[in-house]
Amino acid sequence: MDKKTQKKQTEMPEKGRILSKPRIFFGLTLILFSAVLALSFISYLMNWKADQSQAGTMLDKTIKSSNIFGKVGDWLGNIFIFESIGIASFIIAFLFLVVGTLILKKKIFKPWKTIGHSLFFICWLPIFMGALTKGQGVLGGVYGYQIMDYLNSIIGAVGLWTVLAASILLYFILEFNLRPSSIKSKLNRINENTIGKVKSMMPDSNDDFEADEELKEEAEEAEEESPSRVTVSEVSRATPHTPVSTIKEPEPVSVPKGFPEVPVSANIETISTPNHTSFEPESREVSQPVSLNLNTKPVVPVSSPEEAFDIRPSVPSPAVTPAPAGTQENIKFNVEVAPVIDVLDDSEKQSQELVEKHGLYDHKLDLAKFQMPPVELLKDYGSEEISINKEELEENKNKIVGLLKNFNVGIAEIKATIGPTVTLYEIVPEAGIRVAAIKKLQDDIALNLSALGIRIIAPMPGKGTIGIEVPRKNPTMVSMRSVISSQKFQNTDMDLPVVFGKTISNEIFMADLSKMPHLLMAGATGQGKSVGINAILTSLLYKKHPSELKFVMVDPKKVELSLYSKIERHYLAKLPDAEEAIITDTNKVINTLNSLCIEMDTRYDLLKNAFCKNLKEYNKKFAERKLNPENGHRYLPYIVLVVDEFADLIMTAGKEVELPIARLAQLARAVGIHLIVATQRPSVNVITGMIKANFPARAAFRVISSVDSRTILDSPGADQLIGKGDMLYFNGNEILRLQCAFVDTPEVERLAEFIGEQKGYSSAFLLPEYVSEDSTSTVGAFDPNEKDALFEEAARIIVSTQQGSTSMLQRQLKLGYNRAGRIMDQLEASGIVGGFNGAKAREVLISDLHSLEQFLEDLRS
Repeated sequence: MDKKTQKKQTEMPEKGRILSKPRIFFGLTLILFSAVLALSFISYLMNWKADQSQAGTMLDKTIKSSNIFGKVGDWLGNIFIFESIGIASFIIAFLFLVVGTLILKKKIFKPWKTIGHSLFFICWLPIFMGALTKGQGVLGGVYGYQIMDYLNSIIGAVGLWTVLAASILLYFILEFNLRPSSIKSKLNRINENTIGKVKSMMPDSNDDFEADEELKEEAEEAEEESPSRVTVSEVSRATPHTPVSTIKEPEPVSVPKGFPEVPVSANIETISTPNHTSFEPESREVSQPVSLNLNTKPVVPVSSPEEAFDIRPSVPSPAVTPAPAGTQENIKFNVEVAPVIDVLDDSEKQSQELVEKHGLYDHKLDLAKFQMPPVELLKDYGSEEISINKEELEENKNKIVGLLKNFNVGIAEIKATIGPTVTLYEIVPEAGIRVAAIKKLQDDIALNLSALGIRIIAPMPGKGTIGIEVPRKNPTMVSMRSVISSQKFQNTDMDLPVVFGKTISNEIFMADLSKMPHLLMAGATGQGKSVGINAILTSLLYKKHPSELKFVMVDPKKVELSLYSKIERHYLAKLPDAEEAIITDTNKVINTLNSLCIEMDTRYDLLKNAFCKNLKEYNKKFAERKLNPENGHRYLPYIVLVVDEFADLIMTAGKEVELPIARLAQLARAVGIHLIVATQRPSVNVITGMIKANFPARAAFRVISSVDSRTILDSPGADQLIGKGDMLYFNGNEILRLQCAFVDTPEVERLAEFIGEQKGYSSAFLLPEYVSEDSTSTVGAFDPNEKDALFEEAARIIVSTQQGSTSMLQRQLKLGYNRAGRIMDQLEASGIVGGFNGAKAREVLISDLHSLEQFLEDLRS
């Protein structure tokens, strides 16, 4: 590696260390402040008595200070040194220096190790100086003197010095690893290094000549005894195509004594010449095992002392044993450590460059001037503090206790918790009382209290009590403004925060729609279900920007969600050919649901290509410019499907609605599509098992019967609610009783007008286009290639019953009216049924199934 390449590699990390101006300012400020502290402390220690007397005269101009920084220096010295930790205050100045260098990205000190040592000395140095000076002077400070005096009064002077000595000894043992075994090993290494250096520095002299001669004689004897032995110099210097008798100038070799004999077996063959000739077996010079004896100095006997073997290979042989340390003193040996370079692939480098140039992608730029709606748009209903009626509480308590006593149910303890709508009485029954005995008394308690509905929770989850919820005579309203303006809602970090209202303990209850991930709502007419939907939509509109959230609204009633038509260009989504964003036609609902399934599949493909698991990770990656829009990637907003009356869709469309709803509920949560489905009739033919299994979150307002309550919540209780927003929320684990926040129609209108008057997108968010299989009309000539998928099954039903009725096809095949009518038109065009006959059923032209099968076979051919 040449010097230019090395310089470029070492300079590469420095290019990424361009400091911003705030970092430079704060770093230099801290370093300067550390210097001011240090100089002030030094000047204070030199004249501390005079400076201490002037510490409180900061504004007196007649008194002059001897500190280098004037009265400010006096004040700093008095605060840190005299009144605090003495000379340990210099460590605080040092810590400011460390922090300043870290901000400037100058790693002069190891931060955590430096802070740890500093804290140790800040704690113990004042105590040590206080004990050393016995409280005289300012070296220990007030802290050191007080702690020293306290320890001295408890453990005495000897104990105090023992604690100080033990702490200092423990510090040095932990810091310098002063264990006996480590000290011994360090001394041995120092001794060995010293001996090796002394031997390597000793010059050759005539006094060693006789010893060298003795070593040579021993080497000759060893060579005569074993002809296969060669010396270290022969093995390390043997070259191919060079005779062993080649003699050159002697080169002294020194080997440390004490090395054991290491037998090495190797076959040394000749190495190919530079013209890449092949190896020849005849050119082998040493083919026998080689034994290296390192006990003697490896010098080969020669005819004269000035001559020695010097056989240097042009290419090192693999069988050569490296020479011991000290034999090649004049060889220059350099060790280079390559700098650690953070290797990034091209895409990551490109994304970093784009972020540095343009910053993170901001999805709000299209509507940069959009203003979130203020809280003042919602109506202020005044104070919502809960008033406590002690007479009512005492009366209810006495009635509950008296009634239970009449039925031989003893109570050990009773407690009341007052909520906005109901009061919870928690009772602890006496030992031996069965819970089932109290459950059976629900109607008796309601009769005795003259209450609208009593709900008994036996036992309460997580508590050893039994709860009795009694409606209050004067309930308190929970307004939407009070919950929206709360700190809990304003400071939430939820992705899709939904605020329902308040719990029975008067706490604001919120939930994250992205975690639910779908919500199923049910309630009878006039019990607050539509208000609950408006509360959910209002909380989302107050928290999410139009680029982050889109609504798909389905309103079969045509009047409940029409208020939100004004925010079409901001928050609503629709099909490309749809005239209105709020869907009221059943046929368009089917197409919209199937279009959402296409959008879901498209989003899953985008997440797959981006290697992301959910929408949040994908959008974060897109904002960091790691995804290329040219590959189809785009910022994906959340999509919330709101269905106001699901039972009507099931009645008119059946499986055509149920199947896409179930598919979206199963898969769509990871790609940011969430469902809010509401219905007035929570029966099993509306809320089927497939739908319930994928809607873990349920909200139940008051229903008519306990059967409906079990359908929506899998438990009774919703039939005992008092209405007007009183609801039960089931999150999959427990059932909570809530008072839904009230938002009136004028409030929703003001909110929609405020958003609609601002600049929006050119149109609503367009969903993928969907072309249904039965979209083509078949009235007139029959085309077998365009027949409906259920054509043959419908024909068999018509022929077997001999009744050409469209409504029968709806019931038998669970189809919508439009599709059933198109199938009937195809049956008429093909000649299976006759023409339209007013209120009567159509005439069936084929008499039996055998004839029908032959007819269908002819159509297929």
